[in-house]
Amino acid sequence: MTTMAESLLRGLKANGARQLFGIPGDFALPFFKVIEQSGILPLFTLSHEPGVGFAADAAARSGDGIGVAVVTYGAGAFNMVNPVACAYAEKSPLVVISGAPGVAEGQDGLLLHHQAKTLSSQQEMFKEITCDQAILTDPRTAHADIARVLQSCREQSRPVYIEFPRDLVDAPCEEVPLLQQTPGNPEAVTACAQEVLQRIAAANAPLILAGVEVRRYGLEAKVAELSRRLRLPVATTFMGRGLFSNTPCELIGSYIGIAGDPEVSRSVEESDQLLMLGVILCDTNFGVSSKRLDIRNTVNASDRQVKVGYHQYPQIPLSELVDQLLVETASVAEHRPATPPDYPRDLCADNAPIQPTDIARAVNDLFAQRGPMPIASDMGDCLFTAMDMENTHLVAPGYYATMGFGVPAGIGLQAELGQRPIILVGDGAFQMTGWELGNCRRYGLDPIVLLFNNCCWGMLATFQPETHFNTLDDWQFASMASAMGGDGTRVSTRAELEHALKKAVETTDRFQLIEIMMTPEARSSTLQHFVDAHKKRSGMGQ
Repeated sequence: MTTMAESLLRGLKANGARQLFGIPGDFALPFFKVIEQSGILPLFTLSHEPGVGFAADAAARSGDGIGVAVVTYGAGAFNMVNPVACAYAEKSPLVVISGAPGVAEGQDGLLLHHQAKTLSSQQEMFKEITCDQAILTDPRTAHADIARVLQSCREQSRPVYIEFPRDLVDAPCEEVPLLQQTPGNPEAVTACAQEVLQRIAAANAPLILAGVEVRRYGLEAKVAELSRRLRLPVATTFMGRGLFSNTPCELIGSYIGIAGDPEVSRSVEESDQLLMLGVILCDTNFGVSSKRLDIRNTVNASDRQVKVGYHQYPQIPLSELVDQLLVETASVAEHRPATPPDYPRDLCADNAPIQPTDIARAVNDLFAQRGPMPIASDMGDCLFTAMDMENTHLVAPGYYATMGFGVPAGIGLQAELGQRPIILVGDGAFQMTGWELGNCRRYGLDPIVLLFNNCCWGMLATFQPETHFNTLDDWQFASMASAMGGDGTRVSTRAELEHALKKAVETTDRFQLIEIMMTPEARSSTLQHFVDAHKKRSGMGQ
């Protein structure tokens, strides 16, 4: 028998956690001590809880396990609400562990510091943005409670919440068992797969549209194989951008409606049998479609159910559906690669001012010379510019659309993958969480940060160009990099951008910040089209 803290840590590791992100606080100090002394999982401490949440979320999105954020009760956990809401909305398997007052402390009648209303208020709030919760007040059942919650996290690919009283950290506890995914009904899975294949066989222009659950459940290779066997083209949703970057399939690009590639949009919207695998039906994926999808011609497999036209098969995991589809299809040896999207390349390194497309060209040129790098992007024009970059591993808050994700997500990305990432971030988002770069030196992390600085909240200004409250001051970010342990360069021409990016790639062991100065009017065409379509749809442009 072991202690509750060690049992929890080993249970996390068995479920795929490879590191922890956190900020200590008094109610969590005993657990942090065990984390450090046991060495079961490495610990990355950051500067503010939102950064902890975004880093752990990015780690969860990038691997085949779970991300873990450890914070203190009240002041720490409440700071995590926005990142956890993002993870819930975008189906990321994130585990939130909050230290808590000891069992005895909660029974003496005094209000405790960090307490908002009642001691259970925190758990009640997290019920809205997590799929399962446990308060570890009984050492006899703690191992089972932890196992159940971690199973829910992996099975539903959504955040869970664990509250850990500080006086039970060293209590004796059994090892946490590793629970397997709840299986679907085999007969229903087979019937569903056969109906899907019948609909595909009868269609003239079937197509696979892949979404985030394909990555969350580790199905990229299997879906790619399915596309080859069925000879189906594949598109990803806006949120699914980055899928199949290392897996060959007939990928035609990312679907962004009228804001994206017209040929991709035509293929998706005119398909007479659209097989949607792991797709979130949200406005960023479908809000700018030129035509509404005909549900009669769709199969939507997500959230452990499959909707085939107007009827559905409940309790069918996406992984089991894909496996059965592969069982039902014959193997095809040859592979017919799709024509790759025509990404902008060949940056003209002159003294002209920088536009967002120039940044995409510079990154694509870099990838052509040195190979792709993973990307963590914040929300805003940096993410829409990423749509013009070569398809590579990408994490971004494409649906929940929170600012502040990019920099801490890049830290989580490098911690998880062990690969140097590129971080795309705007000046508004950098003001929120960019300072987490100061933690890179302690952990030997060296991301390359491309900071889009137009001295405004650019995407918001695109919605309302006549207003002035989106204007920001010039904070001279590049000049702050040295004090934080990195190198900073400020560029304003295409020639300076090319030179700075080349130097950044050649300089390792510390982060590189390239502050790219642009005019407030500089916009990617993708962002402009996206905003115009949303304004028309919502009536904002009237």
